[in-house]
Formats: sequence, C-alpha cells, structure tokens
Amino acid sequence: MLDPAQLAALTAIHRRGSFDLAAAALGVTPSAISQRLKSLEETIGHALIRRGQPCEATEIGLRLIRHYEQIALLEGALTRQILPSPAQQTPEWPTLRLAVNADSLATWLLPALAATEGLLFDLVIDDQDHSQQLLRRGEVAAAVTGHPGPLQGCDTIALGALRYRATASPAYMARHLAQGPGRAALMQAPALTFSDKDRLQRDWLLRETGSRFSYPIHRIASSTGFVEAALLGLGWGMNPEPLVAAHLAEGRLVELIPDTPLDVPLFWQYPRLMAETLAPVTRCIQTAARSCLIPVPGRSAA
Repeated sequence: MLDPAQLAALTAIHRRGSFDLAAAALGVTPSAISQRLKSLEETIGHALIRRGQPCEATEIGLRLIRHYEQIALLEGALTRQILPSPAQQTPEWPTLRLAVNADSLATWLLPALAATEGLLFDLVIDDQDHSQQLLRRGEVAAAVTGHPGPLQGCDTIALGALRYRATASPAYMARHLAQGPGRAALMQAPALTFSDKDRLQRDWLLRETGSRFSYPIHRIASSTGFVEAALLGLGWGMNPEPLVAAHLAEGRLVELIPDTPLDVPLFWQYPRLMAETLAPVTRCIQTAARSCLIPVPGRSAA
C-alpha cells in the first residue's frame, strides 16, 4: 500500500513548485515534506521530483499524482453517498484539477462549477488548443478542450461551439480601417491576442483574406481586458459573442466585417474510469454549455 501522506507530499511539491510551499499547504514542516518524499522514492525505486525553480514531478511522479488525486475524488464521492447529510460530511472536500480556456471561464463555465457540490476546483488556464496536452500528461483530471479526441482511456463529450466576433470600436475603425478591412490595412492595424498560443485572430484573417501575414499585436491575457481594450480602441480582436453582444447592439463595438463569426467547438474530456465519479460535474457542465454555446451539427459524445 502506498502511504497517502507521502503521496500528498509529492502532489503538493509538484502543484506548489517548492518544498516550503508544499509544507505550508499541508501544515507540516519542510523537513517532514522532504522525509515523506524520500521515503516514497525509496519505496518506488525512482526519483519522483526534479529539484529546480519550480520543482516538477518526473513522469513516474505524475502517474502517482494522478493516482492519488483520482483516489481522493473516488473517496469523496463515496463519503457523500455514505454520509448524505451535509452536517455529517467531512470538510476536507476533494480537489478536482481542470484545464479550461479563459473565454469559457469568462462566459459559461463558472455557473457549472457553482452548481456542483462537494468539490473544490483547481483551474489551470490554457488555450483550448493546448489543454488536451495537460490531460494527456496527467497534469489535470479533466479538460475543456478544442480537440475532439480520441485520447486513450478518456471519454469525450461535445459541448457546442463558442462563437467569436472580430470586433473593434467605431473610433478604431475610423482611424485604422476607414477604407475597409483590406489586407494592406490589416497589416498596419494593431490587433489583440491573448498569448502566443492564441490562433483566433490568425484563423479569422486567413479565412477572410485567404492569406497569412504579419500585423502589429498587443498581448493581453485577460478575457475581460480584451473586451475593454477593444472598447477603448487599443486594437481589434476576436471577442466571445456573449461578452460583446450588448456592446454590438448598442454600437460601442462593431464587426470588422459584418456577419463573419468564428465558431470554436469545445469538448469535455475526462478519464473513462472516472466517469461515474465525475458524473455530477459533467451534467452541470453540459447544462451550462447548452445555455451559452452554439450547437455543432454532427457532433456527439464519443
């Protein structure tokens, strides 16, 4: 049997990035954390943590962390079944670590998490085109991703598509695109991007102009900051329709090219072995997604 305290120490070191922060998270001394890790490494016969800034788990360490967190979720679900009364339940709720994209978090995901009881959430914010890799490596227990799969050992549920609009303020349009959003003008007009992983602006430009080209970029890693930057005329960007619908209706923002939305399909992926345990949060996520996302024809759970 693996020692849960030792697995908790390993997990905390990797999640927090240092022995001192792991000790603070678990309420023990750094020396106790070090001893627990040493004992676990001796039991397993492999190094489990790469010391550095930050400390990171090895591949075997990640497998143990995934095992520990899945067991914690299973035990939490069992406890809620055995002790159905809230007054009797343990306050030590299990933590579900999820990879999500920032725009989902800003538009539809939080109501789903709020409707799920008995869990704490540890959200890892990453682009929808990259979140599946976190699930593949065992860094998260489930993911909202732009990849339909297949991913070995995982189930995939199609959630719908988040609709984006290429938007800017009227003042920005008058200053930078007065003659229309042609290729030459767009090469000079400042755009917004969330990060170097963000492909939405490039994908929209390729679809609308038929070519790839460079253009000035402001990097703003905030969904609400993206909208505010567009309102202030800092640049144009692909904004989620739920965040800008009112601004478009009232003329504070306009589309660069009318009626040219970009729909980004999203999927919920999780380990097949955890399907029953994650069923409550899966139901809440599907319900919240239906209230905000665009149905995608031909997409279904796999």
